[in-house]
Amino acid sequence: MLFQTLDDKRECPAVYSNGQFFYDQIPDGVTKSWKYTSYLKEYEVEYASLYCAGKSLGEACPEELQPQWEMIRDKLEAFHISFQEVGLNLNQHCFFDLVPRSFLREFCEVKNNITEYVFDSYEKPKNYDFLVSLAKVLADIAEQPLNINRDFIENNMANMRIRKLKRKLEGPNHINYNLFGTKTGRLTTTRSSFPILTLDKNFRSILKPNQDIFVELDFNAAEMRTFLALADQEQPQIDIHQWIGKNIFGGVADRDKIKRSVFAWLYNPDAKNKYLDKMFNKSMVKSKFYQNNFINNPFGRKIECDDYHSLNYLIQSTTSDLLLRRMIEVDKLLKGRKSNVAFTIHDSLVLDFSSEDKDLLSQIIQTFSNTDLGWFKSNVSAGKDFGNMRSLNL
Repeated sequence: MLFQTLDDKRECPAVYSNGQFFYDQIPDGVTKSWKYTSYLKEYEVEYASLYCAGKSLGEACPEELQPQWEMIRDKLEAFHISFQEVGLNLNQHCFFDLVPRSFLREFCEVKNNITEYVFDSYEKPKNYDFLVSLAKVLADIAEQPLNINRDFIENNMANMRIRKLKRKLEGPNHINYNLFGTKTGRLTTTRSSFPILTLDKNFRSILKPNQDIFVELDFNAAEMRTFLALADQEQPQIDIHQWIGKNIFGGVADRDKIKRSVFAWLYNPDAKNKYLDKMFNKSMVKSKFYQNNFINNPFGRKIECDDYHSLNYLIQSTTSDLLLRRMIEVDKLLKGRKSNVAFTIHDSLVLDFSSEDKDLLSQIIQTFSNTDLGWFKSNVSAGKDFGNMRSLNL
């Protein structure tokens, strides 16, 4: 049975189903809706927005419903403009308390029609279960307020970049990820989000944990390790660039030089390196996963691309899927604990960690490192703020 939520906030549980409104409860028998929201976590529901790769209602709307949708959209925008004019913050109110019930009914009926169209017209993604699990973790992250060190900002106002950053931070103190922001599956953030993915490393000290410390986990040379996994080659137990220097270049080059050489070779299909070409077979890996102008990575993610970008998209999408799957598993470990997933930045996972959970740290690291493509060596660091993270040798 179709239903629609009336607000996305956890503290505003309300739905519309079968012509009726339900507040503070979810009726029995509901199975399909447009989009996930946090108060649906324990319910078995399918979400149309995941079927259509995160398209908006307007983008997914069929042509015959466009006039109806545009009328509702215009009314919705008018409400939002009026809220802004009177200085009303929607984060502090439930949307359904601010608009007429007649509008809510119209809006939900249009959403029902678009939702039904998507389920009838789109195939269920092969990685649908993963997308649902990821949407749940990202929704939890979005609800966690960041602990922003305002003193750091005020003490550095002589810096023009800090002044610009302060203006950005006057609004959002939550992280809102866009699950479908890139072709390769790497997350982006929405316009209403704290700019975690573009935050200058010099300013990371403005972020402090809500618990005791931040703990960051990241794969050592993540993309090169992904390539080795795709090539069915054994993972080195040590730093991968040091291993390459010792086993391929005879130990004559330093780590940074090796790293630059490896990436220049890996992502340029025309690049030649007699040492790397002898040890690693790029064309074999590409032929396994690239056919008919599509990459099909090991996790069911299908990406249209040209030959030149095929290996790049394969490695980046697979690495992203690996990291996000590890994030989901770590999040499961933390259920019922004070610690939680704070955020993710590309190939790293950051936890807001309580000292009460130190008994779990070893298991967290093992869970993170034991990827779906085998064991990846991981780096672990910790700090009292995100700008002062120190490596942990565990």
